[in-house]
Amino acid sequence: MRVLCAFPEAMPSSNSRPPACLAPGALYLALLLHLSLSSQAGDRRPLPVERAPGLKEKTLILLDVSTKNPVRTVNENFLSLQLDPSIIHDGWLDFLSSKRLVTLARGLSPAFLRFGGKRTDFLQFQNLRNPAKSRGGPGPDYYLKNYEDARSLDKLYNFADCSGLHLIFALNALRRNPNNSWNSSSALSLLKYSASKKYNISWELGNEPNNYRTMHGRAVNGSQLGKDYIQLKSLLQPIRIYSRASLYGPNIGRPRKNVIALLDGFMKVAGSTVDAVTWQHCYIDGRVVKVMDFLKTRLLDTLSDQIRKIQKVVNTYTPGKKIWLEGVVTTSAGGTNNLSDSYAAGFLWLNTLGMLANQGIDVVIRHSFFDHGYNHLVDQNFNPLPDYWLSLLYKRLIGPKVLAVHVAGLQRKPRPGRVIRDKLRIYAHCTNHHNHNYVRGSITLFIINLHRSRKKIKLAGTLRDKLVHQYLLQPYGQEGLKSKSVQLNGQPLVMVDDGTLPELKPRPLRAGRTLVIPPVTMGFYVVKNVNALACRYR
Repeated sequence: MRVLCAFPEAMPSSNSRPPACLAPGALYLALLLHLSLSSQAGDRRPLPVERAPGLKEKTLILLDVSTKNPVRTVNENFLSLQLDPSIIHDGWLDFLSSKRLVTLARGLSPAFLRFGGKRTDFLQFQNLRNPAKSRGGPGPDYYLKNYEDARSLDKLYNFADCSGLHLIFALNALRRNPNNSWNSSSALSLLKYSASKKYNISWELGNEPNNYRTMHGRAVNGSQLGKDYIQLKSLLQPIRIYSRASLYGPNIGRPRKNVIALLDGFMKVAGSTVDAVTWQHCYIDGRVVKVMDFLKTRLLDTLSDQIRKIQKVVNTYTPGKKIWLEGVVTTSAGGTNNLSDSYAAGFLWLNTLGMLANQGIDVVIRHSFFDHGYNHLVDQNFNPLPDYWLSLLYKRLIGPKVLAVHVAGLQRKPRPGRVIRDKLRIYAHCTNHHNHNYVRGSITLFIINLHRSRKKIKLAGTLRDKLVHQYLLQPYGQEGLKSKSVQLNGQPLVMVDDGTLPELKPRPLRAGRTLVIPPVTMGFYVVKNVNALACRYR
């Protein structure tokens, strides 16, 4: 059902508004022989090159990309969003009609919008158009804070539809019968109402079921949860509009031993029932995080091991089943003010996007779009934060096809056996084919430099002597890495008005120029007119 997108003016108060380094010809040819050092798909990352002491201008990194075939292809909605049900409890639901908020969400479309979080298993659906007029029972404030009513669902769907997002609704899994089976009465009422409105919705059941005993005093094992999902599927099938609706789950937490056991039990029973297997990830304890934590390569790599654990269980029962990372956050406990909503947190977020695509995860859902601690993309004044601008650039420039990166470097005094931490991370994709500024066959690199010195990269092989557009994202203002504002190629990024995002202007680099990556920064580089075979067709 299409809805009319109208935007009232009411909203919260807003505060917004180097020279090329070329190696000699013979040395350059010799270096090309080293391009066999390749970062393949899977858990291997682009190989790092670090300068030797005293040779700060003697290290040149050569970079090429395999253009014949993609190593992975992820979902068109790879970068997606989450809204926490706390927006009902906290009274933010009415602001979903804000023109400014819709503009920001629309900038990240196409994407999924998952409505789920810790309050998922507290909400119940009541088909009450006006709780204040209902007789008997709790008052209207109780309903607005603890119930998903028809009015709430209408506003939520209207926001998703006007923003170009596909809604995924997580149902309450903790309504239980005496035998611990799922009580689906509230869910069935919601399904019937949304079907009567012809709302196009996909579905989930519950949120982090591994925490039910700790948080709610009631445990649900993997086998029972699998049966609950089969029951939900049986509710959807007789409803014409939802007979083929997608179903995702079980949305488990970090894959520790008990969580893996729950996932194993779930996959045995309902692995073929869900369209994608989902889990959540949190990098840091938000109570103890420091700004330098976001620069630790060991922290950036923790996700890789978790991916392998999830893939092992999923492939045991349903080989090839899609896997999604839902509810990814940089820090727990709602995040940390001035850190998890700062420029520094972007290193974790951008590396997460690169690593997940490289290892074959189909979708990643960012928690949360707004109004949840400090991990959000948009603050409570509806001002976009650094991770929003990073996500917007990713959406505009990065396509779903992942390419293999080949890196070679030179150190005049190599030290065999020394472990060099990977502080220069390079990922490559076909350029987004929806971006009409670039012809098909172009390639986009995104690069994270965690070094405290600048790094020089020479494009070689198929990328040699091509025009490049640079989108360098740096902190803006005096706060440095703690800044909540960013600049693109030296120009601060701010919304033009409530209905208009700024133009993302690249800095053109001449053909053959060495890429100079400033210290502790990240950026996107579109290599134009490569005519890459892997990128010519959708």
